[in-house]
Amino acid sequence: MEMASISSSPRTVEEIFRDYSGRRAGIVRALTYDVDEFYGICDPEKENLCLYGHPNESWEVTLPAEEVPPELPEPALGINFARDGMNRKDWLSLVAVHSDCWLLSVAFYLGARLNRNERKRLFSMINEMPTVFEVVSERKPKKDKPTAAESGSKAKASTKRSSDGQVKSIQNQKVAEESYEDEEDEHGDTQCGSCGGNYNADEFWIGCDICERWYHGKCVKITPAKAESIKQYKCPSCTMKRARP
Repeated sequence: MEMASISSSPRTVEEIFRDYSGRRAGIVRALTYDVDEFYGICDPEKENLCLYGHPNESWEVTLPAEEVPPELPEPALGINFARDGMNRKDWLSLVAVHSDCWLLSVAFYLGARLNRNERKRLFSMINEMPTVFEVVSERKPKKDKPTAAESGSKAKASTKRSSDGQVKSIQNQKVAEESYEDEEDEHGDTQCGSCGGNYNADEFWIGCDICERWYHGKCVKITPAKAESIKQYKCPSCTMKRARP
């Protein structure tokens, strides 16, 4: 098997995803259907070996690239050394985990020129597929349960409860693909009640249930994890007012 060249480097989200899918299929084949052949090739007496998956759904165990830096990110080095030192199934699972990491690194290396919405879409497409580890270890990916953030919890970057108990969100979850740009445009006039900084979708915000002002979590020393346990948030200003006789 010949090493795939980056000369025909995929550019679009769809092209990069096809590249990822092909490489993943090759690695899955090596660790499942061709596992006996793969196991035999990974002789601990040999030099540092790597498992490569190629876009044409083939696989190869060979030495790492000699050039520095390499054309593509390199897989885990020396996978053969641990072969006889641990249970076969555990060793295959370990190789699978490292292979998942490599596949992601290659995909995002090829996607370096993508914008953040395209990268987000690429990862979403990749995340719809079972990981190599899940396939090799025969673990079925569980359906994601609604997170606290999605159900209106304070852990959501920009959610709060109104006085009638209804959950309000400063973010529009129905337009995930355009979330960054749309949120910044729609809520650009929202300012932190503590530092006065403008709204930023990349930061954690929390809203006061009394005065309905918004604050950077870092400004009021509230983390997403801590916000999970808060049923009604009172900002420092409202807390001080309530404390006065």
